[in-house]
Amino acid sequence: MQQKLYTLLELLLTRLKRREYHLDRRIPIVTLFSIVVRRVIWLLRGLLKTTFLQFRPKAIFVAPGVKFRNSGRCRFGNGVTLETGVVLDGLSEFGINLGDSVTVGAYSLIRSSTAMHLGEGMTIGRNSSCDAFSFFGAGGRITIGENVIMGQHVSFHAETHNHSDTDVPIRSQGVTRKPIVVEDDCWVGANVTFLGGAHVSRGSIVGAGAVVNKQYPAFSVIAGVPATVIRSRLPTPKGIDSLDEIGKQKT
Repeated sequence: MQQKLYTLLELLLTRLKRREYHLDRRIPIVTLFSIVVRRVIWLLRGLLKTTFLQFRPKAIFVAPGVKFRNSGRCRFGNGVTLETGVVLDGLSEFGINLGDSVTVGAYSLIRSSTAMHLGEGMTIGRNSSCDAFSFFGAGGRITIGENVIMGQHVSFHAETHNHSDTDVPIRSQGVTRKPIVVEDDCWVGANVTFLGGAHVSRGSIVGAGAVVNKQYPAFSVIAGVPATVIRSRLPTPKGIDSLDEIGKQKT
């Protein structure tokens, strides 16, 4: 009987999230059902919020304390999860776009604009996630691919303050915007900072605490302040001497 209940829950979750789910049979079935009940409540809250704020109901999971601002500029795929305390501000040129089954961790903040500067916005591809207390400053365009996993306290800063004139306060010199790109299938450790112009190519791993500020080839392992390539995830073919050449061959 219990095995049938596990299977039923897996089928329900697979249908809701639109990707295959496998439950750990060591977790008591009562605990799993309590999680399901909580998720159903989050789903109902998501349907209500998207219906009344956007007039287009979506099957998303919204935890308590989530705040929507300028929600008309937000687009959600199915199965998106916004955990407790997330603040999502859609005011931007291209909006905030979260693909199917994206998860935004608790107390994370996504915003693009101030009253003085309309930002560009961001896109996160399907099945990607960030953990708690992450920050996305999408003044410049932020693009995160599919199947990207990110740890806690990850931050993105796609614009920087100009500071060349020492006779004018820095806050009065305006900003420069540069896009940030994280391609598909990357793993980003905790406390990583992305600066404008950063481009992490597909299949790469970013070590915890790194400051990422330039372009890196595919399947790299990068770490440090500023981040540099410390090795490749790929075997080195004969006759190839650089990580850049490896990345070009796989792209």
